[in-house]
Amino acid sequence: MTSIPPADPDTLDTPLHALHEELGARMVRFAGYRMPVQYPQGLVAEHRHTREQASLFDVSHMGQISVSGPSAAAALEQILPIDVMDLGLNRQRYALLLAENGGILDDLMVVNRGQDYLLIVNANCKHEDLDWIQSHIGHECTVQALPDMALLALQGPQAGAVLQRPVPATSLLSFMQGTPFDFKDARGYITRSGYTGEDGFEISLPASHIEAFARWVLKQPGVQPAGLGARNTLRLEAGLCLYGTDMDATTTPTQAALNWSIPKVRRTGGQRAAGFIGADVVLPQIEGSAPVDTVRVGLHAMERVPVRDGTPLHIPDGAAIGYVTSGSLAPTLDRPIAMGYVPPAHAQIGTRIDALVRGKPVAMEVVPLPFVGTRYRKN
Repeated sequence: MTSIPPADPDTLDTPLHALHEELGARMVRFAGYRMPVQYPQGLVAEHRHTREQASLFDVSHMGQISVSGPSAAAALEQILPIDVMDLGLNRQRYALLLAENGGILDDLMVVNRGQDYLLIVNANCKHEDLDWIQSHIGHECTVQALPDMALLALQGPQAGAVLQRPVPATSLLSFMQGTPFDFKDARGYITRSGYTGEDGFEISLPASHIEAFARWVLKQPGVQPAGLGARNTLRLEAGLCLYGTDMDATTTPTQAALNWSIPKVRRTGGQRAAGFIGADVVLPQIEGSAPVDTVRVGLHAMERVPVRDGTPLHIPDGAAIGYVTSGSLAPTLDRPIAMGYVPPAHAQIGTRIDALVRGKPVAMEVVPLPFVGTRYRKN
């Protein structure tokens, strides 16, 4: 397999582009970058290898932003509905960046590194996120993009055994904890987190050193490269949203089934509850005093017919009620799965819904998320 030709001069390469070509990756344009969608072993093999051993993903297209200063935590709580002020050293949380109307502008990770808060944001949104954060809290703290930093994800049940060799401190980490580390003469940061539902790590390291680190990891027993295709099917099996597909600026946290990401301290009582952008819309929906017209659900197809993104959802033999946002054949389950949006009255577990695939109804059933149980390392 060979890469796509660089016909678009505005398409960027990650620092690992040469390595991807060397490994025979098939490249696609994604979020303004040439990215590996799969390697010669294929998407399904990469997916299964991640579930069984460990896979290395290049996620350097994503954005990294540093927020620092004495008022950084309080400032971040103005734009993020999470508990930043009590976020412990080397602890990480999932967060939503909200607009005034409660819509989700992006979802991201926030880690307290002591000297700053590191934000990992989605590639498609990173420039808009930076501008939004700068315009809202840049006068209270220092907001700085980190374009010289690259990002890897090592995911799978063997990831811990691999990383504890160069970074012994990773053996002490639980899910959503992090630690600084040194590689050669560079300073990096590792968190025990990821986007596959498996145990794993995300590694931030200067772009100048990321290829050497990736090559070292790929030499370890049981580690193989994996691309965007397997990353997508893995996250779908884990019931995780893809921004811009499963949620966007028209979707609120309640609609996206992400109320769990907003802790009690930000919901009720006092200034901290009412102090984030979008609270006037989001909090009444969480409390149930404001209705929502649609919610995200998980769906199993009752027959072996893949149901893709954008497929209409209908009441059996009846009217359209929603649509699929993500759908694929799940390699772990060997059956079609999907996520989509339907009215709350049709969101109960066990509800039957038809997906209209090429004009023909495919029976589906609302099921709990995740489709495949997560295996994060907890305390």
